Amino acid sequence: MKKILITGAGSYIGTSFEAYMKKWPDKYQVETLDMIGDDWMKYDFSGYDCVYHVAGIAHSDNGKISKEKAKLYYEVNTKLTIRTAMKAKKAGVKQFIFMSSAIVYGDSAPIGKKKIITKDTPVSPANCYGDSKVKAEKGLKKLEDESFKVVILRPPMIYGKGSKGNYPLMSKLAQKMPIFPYVDNCRSMLYIENLMEFVRLMIENEERGTFWPQNAEYSNTSELVKMIAAEHCKRIILVKGATVPLKMAGLATGLVDKAFGNLAYDKKMSKYKEEYRKYSLRESIRKTEE
Repeated sequence: MKKILITGAGSYIGTSFEAYMKKWPDKYQVETLDMIGDDWMKYDFSGYDCVYHVAGIAHSDNGKISKEKAKLYYEVNTKLTIRTAMKAKKAGVKQFIFMSSAIVYGDSAPIGKKKIITKDTPVSPANCYGDSKVKAEKGLKKLEDESFKVVILRPPMIYGKGSKGNYPLMSKLAQKMPIFPYVDNCRSMLYIENLMEFVRLMIENEERGTFWPQNAEYSNTSELVKMIAAEHCKRIILVKGATVPLKMAGLATGLVDKAFGNLAYDKKMSKYKEEYRKYSLRESIRKTEE
């Protein structure tokens, strides 16, 4: 039986993973540790095979970030991550899994411009949130050796029942708006249960390295909203011709490109030797909205 410690209590990803792993009670023992404050430093990490580090400050800023918030990003996303890994390594933990993000490659490309990320695309964070993730990755790689394997995950937007961020907003719009602008964009997304299976495989196969899990299909924001509406038996009309006004609006707020911009991983870089994408895009929307 593999013993897994989730460092970061109450997070969407952490609680989802703990629930998901209950399918295999004879194979995995999962425990969660609250990382707020300093009490976690007294916790005994010895005996665990893997630490899955999900503690972090999420990116919720669309404008200028205050100095206090910037400092918090580095304190939690960078320093806390490295301190946790150091403690895990010292205790003899064999594997450390870190939740990084596609944000290390910068913001979405604006409407009309493609952004397909490959394995050769260099990291280029656009703000201190992305930079805090990059610095954490670099710190973890310095700790890695033959007895301490590091897995860095750079997922795109994660969604599922109970998720936060852009998806719940799109779901609300899909249920209320009779019409919605059609924009030809391309985005990578990752359903929560597809991510959970990927993490399980990382642990089961004792992997190391950087990985880019994503759904098998790309998403189009407009078609996604229409798909969500259909799950609620609502008809939504997609209206073309909104690209120019949205581009203009994008000059004033980053929210437009965040919703309608382009940000996708090359599909080849997300393949794995075992299938982790248990649900298609349509199936995942159905499960999220049911």
